[in-house]
Amino acid sequence: MTLAATPVFDCRADFADELTALARADDRIVVVCNDSVGSGNLVRFRAEFPGRLVDVGIAEQDMVGVAAGLANAGLLPFVSAAAPFLTGRALEQIKADVAYSGRHVVLCGQSPGMAYGALGPTHHSVEDLSWLRAIPGLEIIVPADPAQTRAAVRRAAASGRPTYLRVPRSQVPAVTPDGAPFAPGRAALLADGRDVTLIAVGTLVPRALEAAALLAADGLTARVLNMAFVEPLDEAAVLAAARETGAVVTAEEGVVTGGLGSAVARVVAEHHPVPMRLLGVDAYAPTGDAAFLLDHFGLNAAGLAEAAREVVGRR
Repeated sequence: MTLAATPVFDCRADFADELTALARADDRIVVVCNDSVGSGNLVRFRAEFPGRLVDVGIAEQDMVGVAAGLANAGLLPFVSAAAPFLTGRALEQIKADVAYSGRHVVLCGQSPGMAYGALGPTHHSVEDLSWLRAIPGLEIIVPADPAQTRAAVRRAAASGRPTYLRVPRSQVPAVTPDGAPFAPGRAALLADGRDVTLIAVGTLVPRALEAAALLAADGLTARVLNMAFVEPLDEAAVLAAARETGAVVTAEEGVVTGGLGSAVARVVAEHHPVPMRLLGVDAYAPTGDAAFLLDHFGLNAAGLAEAAREVVGRR
């Protein structure tokens, strides 16, 4: 895959379209947001269902608490807010009011990772996977493209459990093949190989496919796994990768401490240790747009390919 030659999409539109379609069939569905109707692409939802969108203003803790109350009353709330503020400001409410209480609330983190670009680290949501993986009982989904975003909305609505869904802002290509699995604890195999495995989520999935093409030019075949469900993780796919390829690289638009890389490393370390590299954000970001920042942290095809060559050299 070459990103420059591939059509790209804004998954927020797919998120909003799928949510609106579900709401037509299920009058329990409501949206709770924080002065973010426009940025969440929810203008049409509000126009069609004016009585089913609650805008609490810039009050994220109240937003999650209100959603938990609505769930307790039998409704199905989707909480839509910028990921850094939803997870950072309302972490206590996510833990106590939603996860601990077992409420079926869908937390939709809009514009995650470094999608806000030059607005800087205050607006980057690179810690969200780490924070939320530490909370028991919370399903965590990081879709990579429009098809997975729509599937994630449907899954979250039907699951009956607390869910965190990252909704991509950065434009991404379609990478999900027809018939690919989308279920808790199931990774999607996008390419097979015997020399190294690249496990990626979200915006890093197409870059992992590009990296596999670079490695092929060196005579190395790379397995590429799209691990859309960070929690629960597909441990069987991780262990098969460790056994069959002998080297693993993880890639995520977030800090590796506690995130996807840590989840994969725990499984590998406990059951089948092999050389690994965990790629992600390891410092506060400089000023620049999202594409520049991914390059800055080596979260591009060249960076993933270089990490793969390094772990293959340590086998």
